[in-house]
Amino acid sequence: MLDEELQSIKILPTHGRVMNPPSFTPKAIGEYLKTRVTDLVPSREYVAANRHLLNPLPGLREIRGKQWLFILCAFMGWTWDAFDFFTISLNIDTLSKQLDKNVTDITWAITLVLMFRTVGALVFGFLGDKYGTKWPFVVNLGLMAAIQLGTSFIKTFPQFLGVRAAFGIVMGGIYGNAAALALDDCPPRAKGFISGFLQQGYAFGYLLAVIFVRALADTQKHSWRAMYWFAACVSVILTISRALLPETDAFQKKVLEVQLQKEAGITPESFKSKAGKALKIYWLVMIYLILLMAGFNFMSHGSQDLFPTFLTKQLEFSKNRSTVTNCVANIGAIIGGLVIGHFSNFMGRRLSIMICCVGGAALIYPWAFVRNGGINAAVFFLQFFVQGAFGVIPAHLSELAHPEFKSFIVGVAYQLGNLASSASSTIESQLGKNFPIKNSMGVTIHDYGKVMAIFMSVVFCYNLFIAFIGPENRNIESDHLDKLANEEFDRDSKFIVEKKEHIDESL
Repeated sequence: MLDEELQSIKILPTHGRVMNPPSFTPKAIGEYLKTRVTDLVPSREYVAANRHLLNPLPGLREIRGKQWLFILCAFMGWTWDAFDFFTISLNIDTLSKQLDKNVTDITWAITLVLMFRTVGALVFGFLGDKYGTKWPFVVNLGLMAAIQLGTSFIKTFPQFLGVRAAFGIVMGGIYGNAAALALDDCPPRAKGFISGFLQQGYAFGYLLAVIFVRALADTQKHSWRAMYWFAACVSVILTISRALLPETDAFQKKVLEVQLQKEAGITPESFKSKAGKALKIYWLVMIYLILLMAGFNFMSHGSQDLFPTFLTKQLEFSKNRSTVTNCVANIGAIIGGLVIGHFSNFMGRRLSIMICCVGGAALIYPWAFVRNGGINAAVFFLQFFVQGAFGVIPAHLSELAHPEFKSFIVGVAYQLGNLASSASSTIESQLGKNFPIKNSMGVTIHDYGKVMAIFMSVVFCYNLFIAFIGPENRNIESDHLDKLANEEFDRDSKFIVEKKEHIDESL
């Protein structure tokens, strides 16, 4: 009798959308390819039913105080990650002189960071999904502070490569847990805007790095090292801030589900078993997400990493003028991420990405070849589209990931894409050897403008195709789904407690 009672207790469901295993029958493949066209543009009925979502303010008003703290903590963690990364990009010339290496040698440090990010995504993504995002994120931020301090004291090129490799591991762990922290408890109608906001922590970090290079590194004898002393102090503050905040409601609910199952005498499925089952269903999606993020990271790094070098070495901009142009670029990036990220809620993720690819490709020529004041307008709008497409990514990856493994899938897909694109700046630098030009002093340099134009043309075409061919979980109506999931969770929790009480009475 007791066994029958226990068997009648159902396992709590996994909340969120879980995909079916992929089918490779000719009929399934044909239907999928057909829907890549038919599902790309929202239907009239869909547009009419969701017109109210054009205004982001009602969705943002649904966000409560604790959730805003989660979002800001995630945003600043990702921002400071980018600040550290771009401090190197903006000081390539200075580092090459201090370490007695050429520009290509220094760009290998950038490549090394991107390569080791995958290790951090694997480790901290696993820990975040199994134990919650809080303490893995705290450890991650604390390690970032320590490595930033260590970077400031390097003396040799091998030391430089060593600390940058260590930073790559730390940087790889930030994104997945930051995305989960910002989006797991976020109201569905606000997710597009918050996705864009979170992603633009990367552009905001770049903007801050540009400002502090001019205000701090260029104005005192310690140069770029002073930036890392400052960065380490901010990282300590962020570490303490995250430690003071609780776990997300989504993770606490998952813990409660397991606790209720144990109290009812049900043995919860192990994390390893769940991961194995998820992999059987999501393996194809994982491959797609890696290919998608490879293209996106090529797009981002291909348009950003050598752009400061292009301004100073080829266009011979002064430090002040270069700072202004880089600031304009990142302001465009931030605005693009917010605008496109929000409207992707309404237009769909794939269509938003494709529009950005077409818009960005149209701006390649003025971005790379305009030599007057118009370059500021060109770089503003090119980065508007580059980071506008990226503003869709946190929500898009989160919607395509398995609900119980978001930190791991989002982080690993992002960083494996980074690994594939890790040689962006080195490829561009090597490609530049085929396009030598002379500057105003008669010194032979690379034609960085032409190289970046060729590189970005290929990347935009690739991303246009990969977005078109890929899947999408349009989550526009998930506020209704989330309400149903919460009601189901409350109902099932009550059911298990009542069953447990009944079993105790029987005993």
